[in-house]
Amino acid sequence: MTTTTRGTRRPASATGTRPAAPRTTAGRAAAVGSAGDDARPLIGRLESPLTTYYLILGSTVTLVVFGLVMVFSASSVEQLLSDQASYGIFVRQLSFAVVGGVGAWLAMRLSVTTWRRLSAPLLIVVLLMQALVLVPGLGVSVNGNRNWLAVGPIQFQPSEFAKVALILVGALIFANKGALVARASHVLVPYVVPVVALVIALVLAGHDLGTAMVLLVIVGAVLAVAGAPTWLFGAGATVGLAGVAYMVATSSNRMDRITRFMSPECQTDPDGWCGQSVHGMYALADGGWWGVGLGASKEKWEWLSEAHNDFIFAIIGEELGLPGTLMVLVLFGVLAWACYRLVKRTQDRFVRIATAGIMAWLLGQAIINIGSVIGLFPVVGVPLPLVSAGGSSLITTIVALGILLSFARHEPGCRELLAARPGVLSRSLAVLPRRAPRAARRDGAGGSDRPDRSR
Repeated sequence: MTTTTRGTRRPASATGTRPAAPRTTAGRAAAVGSAGDDARPLIGRLESPLTTYYLILGSTVTLVVFGLVMVFSASSVEQLLSDQASYGIFVRQLSFAVVGGVGAWLAMRLSVTTWRRLSAPLLIVVLLMQALVLVPGLGVSVNGNRNWLAVGPIQFQPSEFAKVALILVGALIFANKGALVARASHVLVPYVVPVVALVIALVLAGHDLGTAMVLLVIVGAVLAVAGAPTWLFGAGATVGLAGVAYMVATSSNRMDRITRFMSPECQTDPDGWCGQSVHGMYALADGGWWGVGLGASKEKWEWLSEAHNDFIFAIIGEELGLPGTLMVLVLFGVLAWACYRLVKRTQDRFVRIATAGIMAWLLGQAIINIGSVIGLFPVVGVPLPLVSAGGSSLITTIVALGILLSFARHEPGCRELLAARPGVLSRSLAVLPRRAPRAARRDGAGGSDRPDRSR
């Protein structure tokens, strides 16, 4: 039988209870640290302030690198058949990725306040560039759409920058309005009219219906998160569908595309009007479960047009099979979850609305692209974000994700944890052996470098 005396404490094994937990905050932190990170459940680790930041960064880098590999695979044959270097499109895409990475790094370093101040000037610049697309000699038509602006040897799409401008301006307007967003008049003016109406009108003037549809998805997400009245979405959907129907009815090219898309005969003719969609389905079917192997696609041998651009998802399915396509879907799902975390955790209305707009942009465009490849939607010429070839799309998408990284860095505790971690160079050099100081070398073995004269 165990007895106790004054000044002693009964062992925990004898009483069957654990020692008292430390009452101070420092004591609790030390206790948690002594237990080790492995003792924490996985869900607890995901609640770290760094989780959102690394989810966005990791999924973005993975999608960009994977896209570069697939662009090289999908474009090399076409380049060789046209007597050009097989790596030409890849090198150009790699240069765009580097430019976008530099832009994302700069965007990540800017504060939320700076992005608020840049919203209106960015919109003005975008409106001017989009208007210049319609000027003869400056605007360039590609595949029937006048949506490119040529400045010397450089060509880019101002409509891609319009997506970022609409998101930031909408977030700025509705963050300042606060509870007034519940009134329809404050929703419509000045965001829907004149800002959104003017941007979409300039895009449609260049006959770019696909980009206009993506812009409508962005506007819908901005209004939803801002708290616009529910009935406005029904009215907006009606007006939007009527506008799309008018654009289709007034264009013989679009009317033929929709009519033939609805025709079963067209969907089975690989040499007809719907041949691109048919060959995209052929590519997915040839890939089967596990794919034919990276670089072994048959459809990219001039059977499937735009293989490295709008239909790169078909090449992914053919060469890498179901695992490759599922990886793309999972990465976009991770990116969506990270954006959702940022929307739920932030208290800044500007950050919440802007994040929702960027998330709707990327997911909406990905759904439209993949739906076109698998035959769910008509082909509208929308690239797959971060994966398809295209300079303007890749640069603006990476910069937009850099803006999200800037928002994530301003989560409570995130900036402090990032500042406390060593840089990449320091972590790399830490694995190298270092010379001990002279004093440590003298005292390390016997405490002194003097000879032992005790014998």
